[in-house]
Amino acid sequence: MRLLLVAQLVLLAACLPAQAQDLSLKIKDHRFEPDELEVPAGKEFTLSVSNGDATAEEFESDDLDVEKVIAGGQSAKFKLGPLDPGRYDFYGEYHEDTAKGAIVAK
Repeated sequence: MRLLLVAQLVLLAACLPAQAQDLSLKIKDHRFEPDELEVPAGKEFTLSVSNGDATAEEFESDDLDVEKVIAGGQSAKFKLGPLDPGRYDFYGEYHEDTAKGAIVAK
């Protein structure tokens, strides 16, 4: 009886949708920290971007079709995915020379 219950719970857990992963980026000194994030391909996730600088930065990604100005000291959240395996670049439009990064879906 107990074995049957355990087997049912295992099957139920396998049928439940996987929870979205929460990832965070910080803008500091016009750079993204970390500058690369890894996500599982085929899964949705939430990306939180906080701007630790005093000035605004525009988080932008042509690959992810995202564009958002984040004021200094503020943050923004993005629901993204599911992504195919690959590299998805992003940048800070106001400081493109230093604010660069990527999300890698594997």
